Amino acid sequence: MVGGGAAVFDCDADARPDVFIAGGEGPAGLYRNVSEPAGPLRFAPVEGLSETAVTGAYPLDIDSDGLTDLAVLRVGENHLMRGLGDCRFENANAAWGFDGGDAWSTAFAATWEAGQDWPTLAVGNYIDRKEEAFPWGSCTDNWLHRPEGRGFAPPLPLTPSFCALSMVFSDWSNSGSRDLRVSNDREYYKGGQEQLWHMEAAPRLWSDKEGWKRLRIWGMGIAARDLDADGFNEFFLTSMADNKLQVLNPPAGKTLPQYADQAFKRGATAHRPFTGGDLRPSTAWHAQFEDVNNDGRADLFVVKGNVHAMPDFAQKDPNNLMLQRADGTFVEAAEVSGALSFANGRGGAVADFNADGKLDLLVVNRWEPPQVWRNSTQDPGGFVTVTLRQAGTNRDAIGAWVEVRTEGGLQRREITVGGGHMSGQLLPWHFGIGAAEMAEVRVIWPDGSASDWVQAQPGTAVLLER
Repeated sequence: MVGGGAAVFDCDADARPDVFIAGGEGPAGLYRNVSEPAGPLRFAPVEGLSETAVTGAYPLDIDSDGLTDLAVLRVGENHLMRGLGDCRFENANAAWGFDGGDAWSTAFAATWEAGQDWPTLAVGNYIDRKEEAFPWGSCTDNWLHRPEGRGFAPPLPLTPSFCALSMVFSDWSNSGSRDLRVSNDREYYKGGQEQLWHMEAAPRLWSDKEGWKRLRIWGMGIAARDLDADGFNEFFLTSMADNKLQVLNPPAGKTLPQYADQAFKRGATAHRPFTGGDLRPSTAWHAQFEDVNNDGRADLFVVKGNVHAMPDFAQKDPNNLMLQRADGTFVEAAEVSGALSFANGRGGAVADFNADGKLDLLVVNRWEPPQVWRNSTQDPGGFVTVTLRQAGTNRDAIGAWVEVRTEGGLQRREITVGGGHMSGQLLPWHFGIGAAEMAEVRVIWPDGSASDWVQAQPGTAVLLER
């Protein structure tokens, strides 16, 4: 019903993104990418990672050993799977002191807090699956797993919790601190709302006295991106019929979480099917900002599908591929691009699967096989990719900001683990640069220090090491 995510990462060090796909009541699947460069997309199943009851997964290097691990969320005990190389994994719950619980887990985020060698993990949980009044029982507490030694302390409940379906740690105020944003499903909570947690010694919610405005939606997914390079993320929140594009209002010097919705102003409401004849409201899940046509502007991919058979919502509910125009508005392109689908979507990913510099699309569907679309755009703009490396802990520099500038302007993105709907990826970060003949790239590391600007020609894979 909820979940159905995908983790996209390179598990065999061949510079091609591999895919781990949740199976729900069926087995999850790990697929090795065997696509030829710039060729058709091909994947081969990998044996050995036998996970069941999986709702989603997120890749990250938990122990900073240079091998990507997997946080696997389940109906039942969650698993931290330690990467062994060559797409092999082992369960590390016991070795790392991780209490996987026994809930219906439906959201995840990770960050490195100041002074810590191990990450802080947040797990969002859905309704109590053991409640006799299912599905109208209470929402299970979310958990915060903070580091302790070479592993994790017992989980700290984040009370109150309201059936989370997405969460992300973000430096939303450009202040150097990362708070936890949680999107919740109002179908089940009583008195709940969207949440923003201060990450202090004892986490606490931002209150209305601090500028937080009460927002109640059927929160499914979160996509974050600094769309106008003003130093502050915009947040696209998926829901049923009422998707939000939240902009810090006003951004200049603002330290309070006061947001204005610009979804209608920018043409990004995606509130009902754009084709197919079903005019009932949409149900949106995974969302991701990426530049699919390499014009230097982040576009928006939204995966959709009816929860089950909800009569007040569209059954034929196609995914959205909204291209950002120069004025900051969006135009629908899923049908004209060939990416139209009426399958019942949940999770997804936007990634370059065949190393041709063009981002492809992956969707995980309910009751139907996953779908993947190869980007066959003719003569797109140029691009650069950026990989971050730190010695010691937090090797992938989660929490950093990457900046790319050309004569066309500045692009910024925060490096996070979380968001989307049960779907995460850890890959070289892709930036379209349009017709620019040269780009400059730098990173603002998680502690706030900045690298020098590095020049990069179109098609360059930039590695920034600290």
